[in-house]
Amino acid sequence: KLAAEGANIIVGAKSAELDPRLEGTIYTAAEEIEKAGGRALALKLDIRFEEQINEAVEQAMQKFGGIDILVNNASAINLSSTEQIESKKFDLMQSINVRGTFLMSKACIPHLRKSANPHILTLSPPLNMDPRWFKQHLAYTMSKYGMSMVTMGLAGEFKKDKIGVNSLWPKTTIATAAVQNLLGGEQLIQRSRTTGIVADAAAFILNRPAAECTGNFFVDEDVLTSEGITDFAQYAVNGEKRLMQDLFL
Repeated sequence: KLAAEGANIIVGAKSAELDPRLEGTIYTAAEEIEKAGGRALALKLDIRFEEQINEAVEQAMQKFGGIDILVNNASAINLSSTEQIESKKFDLMQSINVRGTFLMSKACIPHLRKSANPHILTLSPPLNMDPRWFKQHLAYTMSKYGMSMVTMGLAGEFKKDKIGVNSLWPKTTIATAAVQNLLGGEQLIQRSRTTGIVADAAAFILNRPAAECTGNFFVDEDVLTSEGITDFAQYAVNGEKRLMQDLFL
């Protein structure tokens, strides 16, 4: 979506080689970006390691000369109960979801400060202290809420620098590899929306004036509604199936 608007995009992820559980690699993603009209740089990046984060940011600066937008999308998911979850899975979610989001943001902020319209957009849910969100998968909820707390904190801390810091979350489940392989298989995919709705919502947010758009926990459908879009049929994987509301909503 952003490539179609002419954006330069750095794809930073671990997927340098094909994984049977996932479609494509950072290199195929870069190819799709360039075909859509943008310029791309594929970087193998494991955000658990600060030195890799700093190196990736430096390479981004060398390639494109600046950073206007950071999208924190990297996450690990495990919905095991407290007694069932392994400590290494707990640590993985905390190190990627919370620590990775924090350190990635930290590394980009000095460069974002120099941008004309700087944004940080994190894929994390609205904060809600209702116990029902914690009792079923405490470890995962802690990690995703940790990402949302980063949004809240950075929005306040860097409002003076006019950096827009927001979170975005889908109203329904989205047809991704995580849903296909970890959550509900093809049955849940058929009750989901395509990634296009999140992409469209993100594009609207990132085009807004950063100084006036910060500290929000956006839901994709609400963003589109505020832009005058009310027909969401185009985003359904299967228009004949009842949509599944997302995990945290």
